[in-house]
Amino acid sequence: MDGGLKPMDAEQLRECAHKMVDFIADYYKNIESFPVLSQVQPGYLRELLPDSAPACPESLQDVLDDVQNKILPGVTHWQSPEYFAYFPSNSSVAGFLGEMLSAGINMVGFSWITSPAATELEMIVLDWLAKALNLPDEFLSTGKGGGVIQGTASEAVLVVLLAARDKVLTRLGKDAIGKLVGYSSDQTHSAVLKACKIAGIHPENCRVLKTDASSEYALSPESLSDAISQDIASGLIPFFLCATVGTTSSTAVDPLPALGKISNSNGLWFHVDAAYAGSACICPEFRHYIDGVEEATSFNMNAHKWFLTNFDCSALWVKDRSALVQSLSTNPEFLQNKASQGNLVVDYKDWQIPLGRRFRSLKLWMVLRLYGLENLQAYIRNHIELARKFEELVKLDPRFEVAARRNFSLVCFRLLPTHQNNLESANRLNRELLDAVNSTGKLFISHTVLSNKYVLRFAVGAPLTEERHVVAAWTTLQEKASGLLRNSQE
Repeated sequence: MDGGLKPMDAEQLRECAHKMVDFIADYYKNIESFPVLSQVQPGYLRELLPDSAPACPESLQDVLDDVQNKILPGVTHWQSPEYFAYFPSNSSVAGFLGEMLSAGINMVGFSWITSPAATELEMIVLDWLAKALNLPDEFLSTGKGGGVIQGTASEAVLVVLLAARDKVLTRLGKDAIGKLVGYSSDQTHSAVLKACKIAGIHPENCRVLKTDASSEYALSPESLSDAISQDIASGLIPFFLCATVGTTSSTAVDPLPALGKISNSNGLWFHVDAAYAGSACICPEFRHYIDGVEEATSFNMNAHKWFLTNFDCSALWVKDRSALVQSLSTNPEFLQNKASQGNLVVDYKDWQIPLGRRFRSLKLWMVLRLYGLENLQAYIRNHIELARKFEELVKLDPRFEVAARRNFSLVCFRLLPTHQNNLESANRLNRELLDAVNSTGKLFISHTVLSNKYVLRFAVGAPLTEERHVVAAWTTLQEKASGLLRNSQE
């Protein structure tokens, strides 16, 4: 590799990294010039790139030129200030610096001995975050519980469901798996059903309990209690409940205190998924949304959604870490060492599905240090205030209606058809509005279905979003709505 780019050379790294940082900084500086939702057609990139890898090295500048001209047109810009779809996936200078440092150190910290700082910093920083959320002391690493960074909330729910399963099977025998029953609402993330599938829970034993507008799409304690009673009477074994604070469709909040009491009285593992909304609960005025978390067996929030921490960084806390270890631990000879064998340390390989893991706590640590809790609270409050302003704009236009209660920074709304009793017509109209708005490239929103109604979702949470972006998005929505309503009357 004489004369070319070496696998690792400090001075080459310095030179190339400066160019890459400049490229990324320019990307953010010009991000509003891109269509938010990629406008390419399927298969576009295969026509632009060679059929095989180059035999000889190419220059970094050539690669960056291709990123600019060929890759970026196929990118949906999640960090755009006009991105209002799904839920946010935050970047920040602090998060980026932490990610860069993690990549630079590039260690694989599956056990304490592989890099003691990685394990110990993760324990400390998740204790910091638990205290910021005012979680019960049982979730701190100083007791029997503790926190761990998973890749996503989907991984978090899988590992706790496996722990819950094995806890029951250890007591009753492996043949009892066919009788295990898990519970969630029809607003719970699909990750729970996927976790049940992976864990071998029979599909017919996955109870998806119906919610409706009367409870603001929250899980009813009465429906849970009835379902558990029926299953016990049928000889089945209830073992797991996933409640949600901030559901994906509408940010509904399940009643944690009542659900927790039912779970605990029936011996269920009670998991609380606050992947999106958990970030807001560092603000005292929103902390009440997780009242009842003291009843939970485990709790999860995604710092990479709304907490200025680059993807991926999903924080999971458990009250009893031994349940995870007993379910997920392996101890081959080649991983054995004095610290682990002496039970002197935490080995995070036993808290997750894969063996390998990155130094993700660095970026969360840098976010907490470089911004501080007061600035993070202000960041969350600003997005919630922008969402409130958007909601007011919707309410001022009689052609639209707000379709669900706004709890955080998501507004669910829909355009009303001329003939309001025609649900099919209304759903078609809103599908057309979604397509019309997103095809402009000026903004990107997504949808859901609530009570059979096709509903548009406007989620505020991108780091660069300001009030002017919210107002401009509403102007585009109004313009496209006017055109659709005019066409429907012709």
